[in-house]
Amino acid sequence: MHFGQFNLLGYRTRGTVAATLYDSAVAQVKAAEAAGFAIAWFAEHHFSNYCVVPSPLMMVARLAGETTRIELGSGVVVAPLYSPVRLLSEIGMVDALTHGRLVLGVGSGYQPYEFERFGQDLGESVDRTLEFLAMLERAFATDTFSFEGRYYRVPETHIAARPVRIPEVWIAGDNARLQAHAARKGHPVMVTPRHATVDQLKEARRRLEAVAADAGADAGRVAIAPLRHVCVTDRRAEAEAFVDDVRHQIRLSQSLRHREEILDGAMLIEKPYAGEPPIEDLARTLPVGDAETVAERLTAIIEAARPCHVLLQFQAGASDPKLAVRSIERFATTVRPMIEKALGPLDRIGQERRA
Repeated sequence: MHFGQFNLLGYRTRGTVAATLYDSAVAQVKAAEAAGFAIAWFAEHHFSNYCVVPSPLMMVARLAGETTRIELGSGVVVAPLYSPVRLLSEIGMVDALTHGRLVLGVGSGYQPYEFERFGQDLGESVDRTLEFLAMLERAFATDTFSFEGRYYRVPETHIAARPVRIPEVWIAGDNARLQAHAARKGHPVMVTPRHATVDQLKEARRRLEAVAADAGADAGRVAIAPLRHVCVTDRRAEAEAFVDDVRHQIRLSQSLRHREEILDGAMLIEKPYAGEPPIEDLARTLPVGDAETVAERLTAIIEAARPCHVLLQFQAGASDPKLAVRSIERFATTVRPMIEKALGPLDRIGQERRA
């Protein structure tokens, strides 16, 4: 089992400069590499303060020269929002720039607000994503390929920007058809609700195993990768402020998911969502607090979900980027050893990402 560092790059304070957020992410990724993290991930979203990364592959390319060992992942490219042949070319180029360190997270998207502004139909997104994944399998397997699908048609074509290796594919999205594809192909599935309880993660794994069995795949080899916010701090005020920033982020995500977003210019208006838990429940669930608390809660998640990978987000909303770097460092030096003391070597847990 491996840990990843996840970057959303949203902001809560009006007037925040995008360049500052990018520089902060670079510093966190460099800290994560020094701390032994396996992958650094970058989200993709558009048109609001929820996220200022329209292209995770551009962030991966930016980090190619800043890092040497850590793998760099798209978390995720929203495939239906791209011209597929251009996306294939950029994937090949970015993998070459990273010398084979690209991990390709792919998703179908979930925000109607984004799809409307790209002139795309969210109802077609899963079918388009599956077609893109089929195209990806062909594009780098031979010098040329062609494709004939319902949505995409490509004549015999050569993708000139060749990857060092065909990138490993990960799938995101709470969609049974995408999850069945992942099970058949052996792709890990990223499970993104940051506020899910341990019992809800156990149920998510059970559902993925059922989908895999229905797809004729080995349910015992389901590879699951949950995402969690983490803040390692001994200061109660810092922990409470971080939990509030996490709730802010969840509220924005829920409003965008359910087409309930309200914008004041560039800023999404934060508002409670249906079924929102009390902030005290979030504080009891999230891996936030001193090292012992964070280790205990992550240990429970690992025991319940048996993941191949856990994505950890150390910054949210208006939280301090310096605190994020300190949390990354303390996670490596203090929290991870506590988890391994409780569970044993982590590379024996869950499924290996790569043979």
